Amino acid sequence: MGIYVNPGNEGFKRAVNSKIYIDKTGLLEYTNSVLETEQSYICVSRPRRFGKSITAEMLVAYYDKSCDSKELFQGREIAKNEDFTKHLNQYDVIHVDMNSLCHKRDRKTRQEISATEAVNTFHIAVIDELRKAFPDSVREDDVDLPMVLAQINEDTGSKFVIIIDEWDAIFREHKEDEAAQREYITLLRGLFKDAPSKKFLKLAYLTGILPIKKYGTESALNNFDEFTMVESDMLAEYVGFTEEEVISLYEEYGMDFEEAKRWYDGYHLTESLHIYNPKSVVDSVRRKKIGNYWTSTETYESLKYYISMNFDGLKDAIIQMVAGGRCKIDTNTFENDMVSFQSRDDVLTVLVHLGYLAYNGITEEVTIPNEEVRAAFIRAIKKTNWNYVIEAITASDELLQATWRGDAEAVAQGIDQVHEANTSILNYNNENALSCVISLAYYNAINEYTIVRELPTGKGYADVVFLPRKGSDKPAMVVELKWNKSEQGAIEQIKKKEYGKALAEYSGNLLLVGINYDKKSKKHSCVIEKCVK
Repeated sequence: MGIYVNPGNEGFKRAVNSKIYIDKTGLLEYTNSVLETEQSYICVSRPRRFGKSITAEMLVAYYDKSCDSKELFQGREIAKNEDFTKHLNQYDVIHVDMNSLCHKRDRKTRQEISATEAVNTFHIAVIDELRKAFPDSVREDDVDLPMVLAQINEDTGSKFVIIIDEWDAIFREHKEDEAAQREYITLLRGLFKDAPSKKFLKLAYLTGILPIKKYGTESALNNFDEFTMVESDMLAEYVGFTEEEVISLYEEYGMDFEEAKRWYDGYHLTESLHIYNPKSVVDSVRRKKIGNYWTSTETYESLKYYISMNFDGLKDAIIQMVAGGRCKIDTNTFENDMVSFQSRDDVLTVLVHLGYLAYNGITEEVTIPNEEVRAAFIRAIKKTNWNYVIEAITASDELLQATWRGDAEAVAQGIDQVHEANTSILNYNNENALSCVISLAYYNAINEYTIVRELPTGKGYADVVFLPRKGSDKPAMVVELKWNKSEQGAIEQIKKKEYGKALAEYSGNLLLVGINYDKKSKKHSCVIEKCVK
């Protein structure tokens, strides 16, 4: 066993022996099915702490011929597959963690090595171990890794499974070093795209946060199948926890799944599949409480950096999403690096890959996925000069109190203030924009309510519905919005469409709130009624 060549199964053994382990070995059925095919080039990108490294360790343990992993996989999903033993511990494996190489320190100076030195270390360290494993094929003066692998294959017929964890660390940690990045891409092309690699490569599996770097309109390694936060396809369930897995886990530990859903859900990678952040779920179960776990490992300074970029429409989009809205974006212009930003869509796309936004591929819209990430946005906004947003959020408690006591005039005035403070940000010309301002004005209501936009109720859709959280004694609220009409008309619409029937369980504790914005006076008006039946 080596550090990089055939490193064994100790990494995966630690994961399996942990108190909480979710079986993701079904991925191996897919990788086995594509070995030595045109589809054997796989790149999976996910945010930090989404389980990428554990998945890489699993592949190492399964394929590495230097160890016996049968017992580790016994009873797991892959063991049910008829090809389970056919590929188990049958191949030479090279496993490199690029994040570790990028943070490697020089033994003499104790300084982190440069990006170029990290790429050279990749070559040299792997070749040194290959020299020990294949002494008859690797010479002392060999320094080109793809050529060494080609020579080993020619001499011995050996084929390699190559796994690179955090493959994009060079692009993230050394954003401006284009020379080193091009050296690195040259190495990857030699390993995965040049003609000799087809002979020595059994499987290529890359993990990272970013998709593969584009140069112009073309990917640098366009022979890879990419599975990202934008397009996850058939591998969506294998990196991250599915909703079914999270439900089972919270039931096992006697915890409230609905609260966990509010805090950690939101990544809808396919039409029907929800992915949860493993770091947050595991820590909340271990500590027996819901809280910020993933965002505490990230610095909100980086989020502040991105949302403060000077692109038209970016600030508008961020505020709209903080208020619970959605924004249409084009993800195709993003060049898959941390510096080549040309528009607000590029910035929003990198936030998707970093896990700060969720992308819906059907509607091509982004949202803030959950309460944990929303809290990170608020912390970042507090470090900007967006004081009017913070003032609106701070005042939202007072607005909520005014609504509960039926003070329609105070509610109208409070919404006026939020509108006026944000008029330069929000294009305020329809009910959609009004809905955004209402959500921002009632921001802190999320502590008491589940807030649903366009809830199907009775004979139509209610604009905004506030459903009290479990154990709350607060009234449910149906809010109907009108633009350039009348607040009383909004109330009549609630009654006519029988919205209250869908909320019958709150009978006697339900408020009907009609809000209208008058374009001419630029003022809001409000009516609040208590529904008694």
